[in-house]
Amino acid sequence: MSRKYTLIGFLSFLLISVSCNDLDLLPANGSVDNITFKDGAAFESYLAKIYAAYSLTGRQGPSGAPDITLVNDEGFTSYIRAYWKAQELTTDEAVIAWTDAGIRDLHDMSWSSENQFVRVIYYRLFLIIAYANDFLGQSEESKLNERGVPASDREAIKRYRAEARFLRAMAYWHALDMFRNVIVYRQITAELQKQSTPQETFAFIEEELNAIEADLAAPRQNVYGRADRAAAWMLKAKLYLNADVYIQENHYADALAECEKIINAGYSLAPSYEELFLADNHRFGVNGGANTEFILTLPQDGGNSQSWGSTTFLVHASIGGSMVAEDYGVTGPWAGLRTTSAMVSKFSGATIPVAEDPRAMFYTNGQTLEIADIGTFTNGYAVPKYKNLTSTGNPGVNVTHVDIDYPLFRLADVYLMYAEAVVRGGGGSLATATNYINQIRTRAYGNASANISQAQLNLDFILDERSRELYFEGTRRIDLIRFGKFTGTGQALWPWKGGVAAGQNAESFRNIFPIPSTDLASNPLLDQNPGY
Repeated sequence: MSRKYTLIGFLSFLLISVSCNDLDLLPANGSVDNITFKDGAAFESYLAKIYAAYSLTGRQGPSGAPDITLVNDEGFTSYIRAYWKAQELTTDEAVIAWTDAGIRDLHDMSWSSENQFVRVIYYRLFLIIAYANDFLGQSEESKLNERGVPASDREAIKRYRAEARFLRAMAYWHALDMFRNVIVYRQITAELQKQSTPQETFAFIEEELNAIEADLAAPRQNVYGRADRAAAWMLKAKLYLNADVYIQENHYADALAECEKIINAGYSLAPSYEELFLADNHRFGVNGGANTEFILTLPQDGGNSQSWGSTTFLVHASIGGSMVAEDYGVTGPWAGLRTTSAMVSKFSGATIPVAEDPRAMFYTNGQTLEIADIGTFTNGYAVPKYKNLTSTGNPGVNVTHVDIDYPLFRLADVYLMYAEAVVRGGGGSLATATNYINQIRTRAYGNASANISQAQLNLDFILDERSRELYFEGTRRIDLIRFGKFTGTGQALWPWKGGVAAGQNAESFRNIFPIPSTDLASNPLLDQNPGY
């Protein structure tokens, strides 16, 4: 069977739905008959729904029978589409031409608890958590015994449970990062609960990842697109690297240790940067393959797992103006996403459009560098980083819904995180950190001409290099906050930050998003985040 599609077949079974306003309750169809769960295959299918909740939007792709009925456009409810907007449209890396209610608030830094995009992220996160909690309840040992699940299936179910806990932990990491003060649901309950402190949520994520490590598949040994130990190490590294922001504790040594585990697990940089974002980018995550840069992806398949989110959104929305959609493997440009001159300037020393750094994949023909009007697609360089074309130039299987797997975790990010942890005093070797950065730059330039010295490796360089390497991959907001550049003293300005052409300072409370007003209304025990 072809690679993803042990997993995509697995994703095609969409088992349950939940009400978006009753996330403490059982999923609407979660109280299933015991006959449903009599063997391991049934649990694997249920696990598929939890994975699918990160990529798909309902039980009938690309639209119809949505998981969340919060907004009129089901495409808006795609988790990665909503998460990406929160991480990118709030920064110097992306603007969008559209005027859907609330979308401009992201770049303007004027969102409120009524913002529909903030609400979608919040409810999608707790939908994933509700699925995971119900799965864990259905797969408890006592339930397996009661249902007569064969002993031969128990080991596989144990691994499925570890994966469900990983997916729940990842949802809680995103919740901690974006909302900070959230309820930690360990099981399905109908009782109203108070928010956990950031310290409690941090500890829960850490404890979960430590507890499941031994039960997850060894690195690069699980089905492609499913979590293994390296994914857990990566999530811990992300948690630790940002610990000073979340709980005001220094965990850089812990972040470095997790990065070292991944680096020592046999991953390698793909030979081509551009091909990491093509329709056959799964080649860089094949189990045990020679080029294993991807640690965890969200697989996409234009024929079998369709939605209006994830990389379908990233391809179509980045095409407009004089761009020919077919050149990027799709039809129907959406004319939305571009970047700002502040991001273009990160490729310093380059003469745009003939960029020195090949990672600068900007479309400049007919596009202005500066943005006079965010609503005009030709204002700002377009960024067709994701292309629904294979490495041989052929389009994906569908010219509307793309085949590009979304890169959640990859090795280049690990190298950058290792270097940052070293520079921040987490131990390790400055020489090794510099070598890792130079491997990334050698891959980008095709030679060692742009390599740096140890003396050049500092925090300012790392932040800019993260933008050059990881732009449009949903990391920028987190990075700017960690480096003290998002809000507050020392914050950076960029075009249209705060709704002003030259950019203006943002209040520190904007480091996190508000709890949606609908959730506050349904649970009087909740407190709104300060400033909202």
